[in-house]
Amino acid sequence: MSDPVFLVEALPAGERFVLDGPEGHHAADVQRLRPGRTLTLADGSGGLALARVDAAERGSLALEILERRTIPAPDPKLTVVQALPKGDRGERAVQMLTEIGVCEIIPWAAARSITRWKGPRGDKARGKWAAAARESTKQARRAHLARVAELHTTVQLVARLREATRVLVLHEEATVPLSKVELADSGEIAVVIGPEGSIGPEELDALREFGEPVRLGETVLRTSTAGPAALAVLQARLGRW
Repeated sequence: MSDPVFLVEALPAGERFVLDGPEGHHAADVQRLRPGRTLTLADGSGGLALARVDAAERGSLALEILERRTIPAPDPKLTVVQALPKGDRGERAVQMLTEIGVCEIIPWAAARSITRWKGPRGDKARGKWAAAARESTKQARRAHLARVAELHTTVQLVARLREATRVLVLHEEATVPLSKVELADSGEIAVVIGPEGSIGPEELDALREFGEPVRLGETVLRTSTAGPAALAVLQARLGRW
C-alpha cells in the first residue's frame, strides 16, 4: 500500500515537524496512524517530503522528515472547462477529473446551464468543488493540487482560453474524433465541456475562434462524465497512461 498524502501550506525546513489542524486530525484520529508508520507531506506545488511518525496524540502527529523531492509540473498542462451541471454532478466530475490528472478546472456559466452560482450560494458551491479537488488530490497521491478557478462567463472564458496553446471544444455534432486531432507538445491543452442542453449556437460560434469542435464518440455522454472521458483519452495520447 502506498503512503497516505497530507497537504501542508509549506514543507518543513527542519528534520522535525508536527502535523496538526484538520490534516493532523485526519491522520491521527481518522486514519489512526501510529509510530513507525510513514506518510507523505505535499505542498500542492510539486514538493513532497517522506516522513515517519515518531509520536501520535489526539489531533496531531510528531514526524521525522526522512527525504524531500520535487515533482515537475505536467507539461502540457491539462485544463478542463466544466459547464455547471445539475445537483452534485459537478463535484463528482471534479473528483474524477482530479484523479485522472487535471491541472485546472474552470467552472463555466453556460447559457443552457440550469444551475446558477450567485452570491453566497455560488461561493459555497465553488468551495465544494475546491474541497472535492483537494480530497481527490490526496486520494490520488498527487504532488500538484488540482486548482478550481473562479466562475467564468462566456466572455471571460473566451479571453481565458486565448492563453492556452490548444483548445478542444467537445460537441456531439462534430465529425473529427478527439483521438485524431493534433495536440500541443507543451504549454496548455484546454478541453471545453458543455452543459446538459449542449453548447448554445452563439457560444459555439464564439468558441470557433479556437478551431472546429471535436467529438468523443458516437454516443452522447453526460456533462459530468464527458470531461473525465476526454481527459483519459488525452492522458493516453500524451503517453502518461
